[in-house]
Amino acid sequence: MEIDRAVGESSDRRLQTKYRNAVYVIQRAFALYEFEQVAFSFNGGKDSTVLLHLLRAGYYLHKGKSECFQGNLSDSMLNCPIRTIYFESPSAFPEINSFTYETATVYNLQLETIRLDFKSGLEALLREKPTKAIFLGTRIGDPNAVGQEQFSPSSIGWPPFMRVNPILDWSYRDVWAFILTCKVKYCSLYDQGYTSIGSIYDTVPNALLSIVDSSSTTEIFKPAYMLSDGRSERAGRMKKLPLKCDTACLNNGVTNVSQSGSFIASIIVVGDEILFGTAEDKLSAVLCKKLNAIGWQVTRMTVVQNDIDCVAAQVEQQKSTNYMVFLLGGLGPMHSDVSLAGVAKAFGVRLAPDEEFEEYLRLLIGKHCTGDRNEMALLPEGITELMQHSKLPVPLIKCQNVIILAATNVSELETQWDCLLETPSHPLMRLPPFMSKHLGTMLSDVETAQTISKLCLEFPDIYIGCQRKSRVGPLVITFVGKDKTRIELAAEKLSNSFPAGAFSGGDCG
Repeated sequence: MEIDRAVGESSDRRLQTKYRNAVYVIQRAFALYEFEQVAFSFNGGKDSTVLLHLLRAGYYLHKGKSECFQGNLSDSMLNCPIRTIYFESPSAFPEINSFTYETATVYNLQLETIRLDFKSGLEALLREKPTKAIFLGTRIGDPNAVGQEQFSPSSIGWPPFMRVNPILDWSYRDVWAFILTCKVKYCSLYDQGYTSIGSIYDTVPNALLSIVDSSSTTEIFKPAYMLSDGRSERAGRMKKLPLKCDTACLNNGVTNVSQSGSFIASIIVVGDEILFGTAEDKLSAVLCKKLNAIGWQVTRMTVVQNDIDCVAAQVEQQKSTNYMVFLLGGLGPMHSDVSLAGVAKAFGVRLAPDEEFEEYLRLLIGKHCTGDRNEMALLPEGITELMQHSKLPVPLIKCQNVIILAATNVSELETQWDCLLETPSHPLMRLPPFMSKHLGTMLSDVETAQTISKLCLEFPDIYIGCQRKSRVGPLVITFVGKDKTRIELAAEKLSNSFPAGAFSGGDCG
C-alpha cells in the first residue's frame, strides 16, 4: 500500500510516530464498529485530505493485509469505500467543490452531499442511516477542538454518535509533512497562499506568504506548506474587529481596574519548599515592584503546594477577578512540576503537545530529550500563546490572562520581565507608575493611629500603611499613589498634626 510504504521509507521519525498513532485509532474504530455504521466527514481541506489517506491505510492494515495473503486483495480495500459526508455550502470556494467531487471519484468514496447546516444535516443523516461513529479531521488549535479526545461522544444537544479524531494531536507541520511525503493531491488553493480555508467571504491568502515583486501588478503568494510558523495557520481567516477597544476587550472580559486607575494583577507562587520553610520566596516581591513601576496594582500574592487541584483552584479564582495572573514555579520535568496541568484544569482544557515549544526544548536539552514526545512540551490546548524573545532560550507561556514565568532567581526574573515588555504582543499596558514617600517617627502607634485613620478617609486614592522593624524602633508610614502632589500633601498634613521634628523622611519617588 503506497501510503504505508511512503511513510515507512521516510526519515521523518516524528511523522512515522504520528502516522502509527493515527492508524491505530482508525483500526481501533473499525474493530469497535461495523463498517456500515461509520462515516467520514470530508470537506476538501488539507486536514480531511490527510485523514482520507490515513483511512485508506488504516482500512488496508485492518482488513487488506490478511486478504492480501489469501490473494483476495481488491481495489476497494486499497481505496476504503467508506460512507463519506460532504456538507456543500453556497459560500464554498469552487476549487474546494471540484476537488471534493474529483477525489470522491478517484478513491471510490460513497459520497453523500448534504446542503443543510452541520447539525441539521447530521440529524437528517442519522435518522435515515444508523451511524455510530464519524471520522473527523479535527486538530488541536481548531475552534471546536477544546476538550475533545481521540474518541469523544457528541456534545449535549447533538445527535448521538462517536467523534473519532485520528489527527487530533497533529500540527500544521505534521499535516504538510504527510502530504508531501506521500505525494497525495490536495486542493489547488493551498498553492495560492491559502493556509486555512473557510468560506469565500471570510478567507484570504495568508499575508505571511506574500512575495514582494515590484515587477508584478498582482500579489503573489508562496504555497501553504512554506509557512514556517504553524500558529499563524488561520491568519488568512478574516475577522470582524470591534469598532473600539474597551477594558473588557483588552482583558478577556475581566473588567478589573482599581480605584487608583490601575489594572490589577495577582501572583501565584507554587512551591512546597516555601510552605515547609526550607526556601524563601524572593521573586514575588520583585515582581510586585516591576508591576508597580508600570502602574499595575497587585491585590493578592498566594503560595500553594505542588498539587494540581490546589493550583487549579487558585488560577480559576484569580483569573476571573484580576486583569492578569502571574504564576511562578512548578515548571519542569519533575513529579512536583504541576503548574501547567493546574492551569489546564482551571480553564477546563487538556494538556496537548506543542510542536514549536518542543523544538525549543530539544535545542535547549539536546540529547537529554528522549522519546518521541517530550512531556515538558505539553501545554494547555487551545489557549496557549508562546511569547518569543531572542534573549530567552524558550518562549514565555501565556494562557489567556495567565502568564507563567519560569524564573528560579531574581536575575532570571528580571530578564524574563524585560523580555516580556519588549514582546510586541505583550498584554501589559503601561500606565503612570506608582510613587511612594516614607516618613519615620518615634511616636507610638497609639499616638498616631487616629490621625492616620482620618488621613485615609481624606485621601482615598493614597495607600497609607504603617510598619515597624522592631517594637523599639521607629514607626515607618508609607504613602503610595500615582499623584505626587496628593502624596506630598497627605505627608505634610500628617507632619503638621504633630510637633515639629516628630517626623523625618525623604522625597517622593
